[in-house]
Amino acid sequence: MRHKVGQRKLHRTTSHRLAMLHNMVTSLLEHEAIRTTLPKAKEARALAERIITLGKRGGLANVRLAERTVRNRAILQKVFSEYKDRYANRPGGYTRIVRLGFRRGDGAEMALLELVDRPAKAAAEAPEAPAAGEATETKAE
Repeated sequence: MRHKVGQRKLHRTTSHRLAMLHNMVTSLLEHEAIRTTLPKAKEARALAERIITLGKRGGLANVRLAERTVRNRAILQKVFSEYKDRYANRPGGYTRIVRLGFRRGDGAEMALLELVDRPAKAAAEAPEAPAAGEATETKAE
């Protein structure tokens, strides 16, 4: 039985694993979605949920606790302002894991780790630009 067994080791040393997970959580909070392997996504999810919960609580002590994982000051400000407001009424479950299939090279199961309730991309709403080979219309006077 696996009672009280902690996190996945992911075939890495402790320092490498923690650095990798901290970087993944920082990227997730910055870009709101990352593509990674399924076991890594499951481990990063727990860390990201904890950081967002600290952001919701606010206060200097929680900022310092979050700063142990997220070393970027701009992203910390985003967590303690934008995400705090976005997830104020949500009691948990700030992330979603979507399985993407298997990676071609080594067959690893891939997943998309994203924040729920994230706004639609601005690029999808913008009008399409002409392709590189197409000519644009100009007014002839």
